[in-house]
Amino acid sequence: MLFFALTLLVTASVFVPLAKLIGLGPIIGYITAGTLIGPSGLKLIADPQTVLHFSEFGVVMMLFLIGLELRPSELWRMRGRLLGLGGLQVALSLVLITAALKALGLPMSTAIALGMALALSSTAVALQIMQDKNLLQTHSGQSGFSVLLFQDVIVIAMIAALPFIAKFFGTVPSHELTPAVEAVASHGGGDHAAADSFVLPRPTGIWYGPAVIGVFAMMIIGGRLFLRPVFRMIARANVRETFTAIALALVIAASLLMGWLGLSAALGAFLGGVVLADSEYRHQLERDIEPFKALLLGLFFMSVGMSLDLMVIAEDPATILLGVLALMLIKLTVLYAVGKVFGMASSSALLMAVLLCQAGEFGFVLFQFASVEGLMSPETITQASAIIAISMAMTPLLLIGYNVFVAHRFSSPPRTGEPPVDEREAVLILGFGRVGQVAHRLLHTQDIPATLIDHDGDHIEFVRQFGNRVFYGDATDIDLLRLAGAEHAKVIIISLDDDIQILRAAQVCKQHFPQAKLVTRARNRNHMFELMALGVDYVERETVRAALAMGRETLRFLGYDKDRSDRLMDAFLRYDFQMIEETWQHRGDMSKLIEIAANSRDFLRRTLGDLESSEEVEEVLEEQLEREKREHDDGSA
Repeated sequence: MLFFALTLLVTASVFVPLAKLIGLGPIIGYITAGTLIGPSGLKLIADPQTVLHFSEFGVVMMLFLIGLELRPSELWRMRGRLLGLGGLQVALSLVLITAALKALGLPMSTAIALGMALALSSTAVALQIMQDKNLLQTHSGQSGFSVLLFQDVIVIAMIAALPFIAKFFGTVPSHELTPAVEAVASHGGGDHAAADSFVLPRPTGIWYGPAVIGVFAMMIIGGRLFLRPVFRMIARANVRETFTAIALALVIAASLLMGWLGLSAALGAFLGGVVLADSEYRHQLERDIEPFKALLLGLFFMSVGMSLDLMVIAEDPATILLGVLALMLIKLTVLYAVGKVFGMASSSALLMAVLLCQAGEFGFVLFQFASVEGLMSPETITQASAIIAISMAMTPLLLIGYNVFVAHRFSSPPRTGEPPVDEREAVLILGFGRVGQVAHRLLHTQDIPATLIDHDGDHIEFVRQFGNRVFYGDATDIDLLRLAGAEHAKVIIISLDDDIQILRAAQVCKQHFPQAKLVTRARNRNHMFELMALGVDYVERETVRAALAMGRETLRFLGYDKDRSDRLMDAFLRYDFQMIEETWQHRGDMSKLIEIAANSRDFLRRTLGDLESSEEVEEVLEEQLEREKREHDDGSA
């Protein structure tokens, strides 16, 4: 067992960083490592299915974490995309793939079963890429997620339809599944195994509807009424291990309940996350589950590589590779067309198509049930499994090709005859959300040109209508920044929505474009300190001025005259900036920071209460700062 674990960890530690270093991404590294140590490689792992069934829980955890970020009201707003985009994609893909397989001479029953399996995409691959590339909050990411969520639900209906397909269209000649083929076909069967081990018998017949309603009601009511006091009690106890245990127990419980109903465990985990999305403890849950999710997802991708039968590919490589290309081309076309039908920008629709054009892990589940119903032969299952695994491995490569050869076409190059950007005034804005839009509007009033970078296709389409110079892509991509003129920019405004992306962009710009002044937004004081440590030229905390303006207006409603409330706001703001500087200088000394905070509160109470003029404000501030400086110098001596 220890050798088993050591083999997995060592190979992953070697191949994943190597794949990422050469630009292929971690998924390719995991799959390559799995192929090397699996039955088709060095045979260090003889039974990849054991790894797969265990590691599938990583996909379940990922759906739980995504659910935590998606409040019920947001899920309700997604209903149109979920049913429309998802339903149309599955239907069209199923029809086209089935027709193609029938044209190749397969029996209708086999063609339909294969069509259903191959119409589904890989939740594990697509969502992992979306998270790595920070795409989940874009139109492409949200639409793609809606499609994946619909597929998680519809797979149950597909499984239920298999006996009827066998009855109406007939079965293939009976074949006894060999143990190896049965193992390949049993990918993803863990949900059902878990359900069978549940204490209560699975509801059937007239009891199924009430059971579904009861489970969903229990999850909603329990999540809102029962779990909050439980979390509060655990938080008061301040035992980190207990919080981790309850987080894992929640995921397992939600998965078991859905499995008991015959539904996807991943769907149950997702709904459990949505129920807890409004909880004040959701961030702690995320932090506790994230390490387990990352490790198990890595094992999942390694198990996909282990299950890849290289002998099958070597015997008929043309059939396998043509099957992969045909599958991905059909799904690319369908997904792009469906996206355009639902009003998506061309860039958003194409990116969604690239992310979801592979086949997925639910295909293995359908193979298991299709083989039981006599719809697919062992040879067909083996070849189709290879096609699914290769298509999953191809997705990161396809995304790289999209970024290199296609994405820049959705950026707006300067029009013929357009004057070059004045380098002395050049401004580059990274992120065109609410903050970036306001900054751009102010610059526009002074006829100062600005180049924009955003990874939301709809933002790009909107901004381009007004003749702005825009680029589509990742704002931390050095090549894209150079293409947008970062090497000549005088100022770079970093107004991205994600705090980690802001830090990454600041690091890249500071290292590669040192001539540019960096102006960034910060989520809070700690985020501001991180940006200051990188050497950013100006940082604006996004809520401070708005909060002070609200306080100023409150004073006016309470009877303060306009001049006095304005002076108080200005004095408070100036002192806050000065306090930031002093806190920054003592950031490693906790006792000093506590002392500074206490002195600050006392100073504000004593002095800002009855100031009569801005000159008096300045005088008091200067005296206080000079006194603090002398105390600091005396303490150092």
